[in-house]
Amino acid sequence: MTIVANLDHTFSSATVAVERLGRDSRSPMRDVLAAEDPLEIRIEYGPRKRRTNRAISVTMRTPGYDEELAAGFLYSEGIVRDASDIEGVSGSSPDDQARNSVCLRLAPEVEVNTAALNRNFYTTSSCGICGKASLLALQSVCPPRIKNTFEIDSNILFRLPQTLRSRQQLFEQTGGLHAAALCTADGSLEAIREDVGRHNAVDKLIGRTVLDDGPPLRDRVLLLSGRASFELLQKALMAGIPLVAAVGAPSSLAVQVAKEFDITLVGFLRSDHFNIYNGAERVRTRERIAI
Repeated sequence: MTIVANLDHTFSSATVAVERLGRDSRSPMRDVLAAEDPLEIRIEYGPRKRRTNRAISVTMRTPGYDEELAAGFLYSEGIVRDASDIEGVSGSSPDDQARNSVCLRLAPEVEVNTAALNRNFYTTSSCGICGKASLLALQSVCPPRIKNTFEIDSNILFRLPQTLRSRQQLFEQTGGLHAAALCTADGSLEAIREDVGRHNAVDKLIGRTVLDDGPPLRDRVLLLSGRASFELLQKALMAGIPLVAAVGAPSSLAVQVAKEFDITLVGFLRSDHFNIYNGAERVRTRERIAI
């Protein structure tokens, strides 16, 4: 398998030899796949003269934007609060392969909750923890919330799926990635990230704003190319995002998070219809439709 990346290392893909079979044909060809590699996320923290270097996660991701992925992960887990908490990014040791390890150096004054490193959130549907416990965990760590006043026109939402698809460069090559994007109320797409893991795509997106000292994102839409899960709503909540719009379906617990924390949640977003699971009063239409 040959790894092929573009010159700015933004995206990675792999080419493989395959056999294509039709009903009456069989031929060799080359196929382009989304690359998938493990990334170890580490943090260095503590007083200047007594630093601790610790691995906190290993995730399978599409290489590219690794610093953003690490920053977004730490932010959505409540370990860092803004860009000033991060002093720098590097490999965790000179012998590391930078491609598969990234270390965020935290400011000495950042207090790291070791319990948080063992994960504050219940992020898989098979973890055996009930939804009520998951919501309580979110309540204990989410940043202060303000009243959600973010509104958007329904016609803007109708246009977003095509806008997103037109910017999914690696998906066009491979057909095998999830995408997440940040949009403004007028439908402008500010940033997009793609990854084999939908949670990684969102972490990369949020990490970009963290490193730019951007959150909270109280005037942005989080646009998802697939479904909306509890984990993705959790990340939107931590970033202060008021509206999540997904091309796919939401899970039942994602809807509970949206209702509990007053996030507008849109699912099955298409060019001519969508469902609103919470916050319908904040989606404007030309003519008020009875609900």
